[in-house]
Amino acid sequence: MTKAAPQAKHHRRQHDREIVALAVPAFGALVAEPLFVMADSAIIGHLGTAQLAGLAVASALLTTAVSIFVFLAYATTGAVARRVGAGELSAAIRQGMDGIWLALLLGAAVIAVVLPTAPALIDLFGASETATPYAVTYLRISSFGIPAMLVVLAATGVLRGLQNTRTPLYVAIGGFVANAILNVVLVYGAGLGIAGSAWGTVIAQCGMAAVYLVVVVRGARKHGASLRPDAAGIRASAQAGAPLLVRTLSLRAVLMIATAVAARLGDTEIAAHQIILSLWSLLAFAMDAIAIAGQAIIGRYLGAGDSAGAKAVCRRMVEWGIGSGIVLGVLVIVSRPLFIPLFTSDGAVKDAALPALVVVALCQPLSGIVYVLDGVLMGAGDGPYLAWAMLLTLAIFTPFALLIPSWGGGLTAVWGAMTLMMATRAVTLGLRTRSGRWLVTGASR
Repeated sequence: MTKAAPQAKHHRRQHDREIVALAVPAFGALVAEPLFVMADSAIIGHLGTAQLAGLAVASALLTTAVSIFVFLAYATTGAVARRVGAGELSAAIRQGMDGIWLALLLGAAVIAVVLPTAPALIDLFGASETATPYAVTYLRISSFGIPAMLVVLAATGVLRGLQNTRTPLYVAIGGFVANAILNVVLVYGAGLGIAGSAWGTVIAQCGMAAVYLVVVVRGARKHGASLRPDAAGIRASAQAGAPLLVRTLSLRAVLMIATAVAARLGDTEIAAHQIILSLWSLLAFAMDAIAIAGQAIIGRYLGAGDSAGAKAVCRRMVEWGIGSGIVLGVLVIVSRPLFIPLFTSDGAVKDAALPALVVVALCQPLSGIVYVLDGVLMGAGDGPYLAWAMLLTLAIFTPFALLIPSWGGGLTAVWGAMTLMMATRAVTLGLRTRSGRWLVTGASR
């Protein structure tokens, strides 16, 4: 055995410890959002298929309204981690505060758009006449929680960049429990139906945002970082996040197109699609936990000028992504007869969902690679490439998905198109990672 072999083994173990320390708590925090939707789906699903179909369309729009600004978390994580690696803690927190102020401004703007246009937005998805009233009600009420959701994103990015994923875990657990309790009480106890589910989620999200603000403000005062809004800093945060906004809009467009196609297949298919999408989101966020660890670790390595360490941890995270995807895929196959009845008692919905879940399960190892490499490039601040790569993916996915109803394809074909989307992303991200052009060192990119 050469001298380099035990040294390489030591480095792998070190990377594993770093990944686990950040990824395990990040997993709990990441799954909070899909668990919110899953809890809502489980509670609303037993009210009726029309209510579940309405929730499917409204939650897709709501998730889109929030997720297009996910750069508030992802861009902030990499930028703050770079400052941490360079030893500039005060500047790191100040940069995070700029992101939080930007989140509040964006949240107010989204409410102003969603409230008056909710019926038109629901109509764009082709929801049925029976599902539309429920969708409009849920969307309008839930929009009041959007500023809190965006603050949660930005503050989470700050803490991740500071290599702290435990606090987001604790906040996520508290938020999920509060959301579930509030939903049951308001939907069934108060008899508010789907409106009660929306109000429960709004209240839970506002509580989470309040806790995050307390934590971040304390950190800012400890390190002497200013809490006041800074126009130049907010503008810089917006500019840095613009490429990731394009990337996320393209990804959300894929999900919206898939939901729109499923909606046009009928209430049964869109209800089944909502169940599968809830699981798909949970699986995605679970694997993204490794990517979150990568954002924080790689940002720190590049900030400290260690490009070799960044490359090594990238390789290790890809191995983790593949292994996690295999495990999750097997779990989906084994548990699918037990999973679907949690959300519906409608036999037609069950029959539509079962084969599509098999497609989702088989795609998981590929998804593991995609999410990890996506996180690596985000941590490196390689936003422009991510934007162009996702635009290409959207261009390939769209015509294939839109043709599904015309040639008689069903829900399984919709999720086959989603697998094509993931394969395209794997190719584009893999080529970029192999090129090494993302390895830019320094406190800022």
